[in-house]
Amino acid sequence: MTSTTAPAAAAVTTDSARAAAPHLFARLAELGIATVTVDHPPLFTVEDSQRLRGEIAGGHTKNLFLKDKKGRLFLVVVEEEARVDLKSLHVPLGAASRLSFGSAELLEEVLGVKPGAVTAFGPINDTAGRVTVVLDAELLEHAQINCHPLCNTSTTTIGRDDLVRFLRATGHEPVILAVPKRAPEGTEETA
Repeated sequence: MTSTTAPAAAAVTTDSARAAAPHLFARLAELGIATVTVDHPPLFTVEDSQRLRGEIAGGHTKNLFLKDKKGRLFLVVVEEEARVDLKSLHVPLGAASRLSFGSAELLEEVLGVKPGAVTAFGPINDTAGRVTVVLDAELLEHAQINCHPLCNTSTTTIGRDDLVRFLRATGHEPVILAVPKRAPEGTEETA
């Protein structure tokens, strides 16, 4: 893993991430938000991430790009091990129906990323404000949050409060809630 020092905001950013998302790092610097970014092999799944990212402290994210039957879009950001209950998530969100995954084409159109690089930083590309960002309260228990910087070959660590500030600066007021979870495999749910 390599890292280099980038100007402004005391950010440490790798060449790989800087090349993939110069506007992201420029905006973070403009907001005075310090981040640290490390390169790693491409990560497509949580399992890849856990195996290949190395030791990066903080909460690691799993990001779900979802839609309801009326076309409302949601970016749900949870802790990497969370087992989101998609059958009930629509209720606290006030969605028109149960949620399904948005297509790769819609993901790229709205958030400007490909599958495997979905990230809490994606709303920087949603200038039309089409997506509602949902941050899981459990994830926000971590002081530091780790997200892909619009590419899956790097991980950027950002402070929890700075992530919320960044999202607000993109015009996305995050919905913070206890995202419904499924019971872990091998356990029975109780009523």
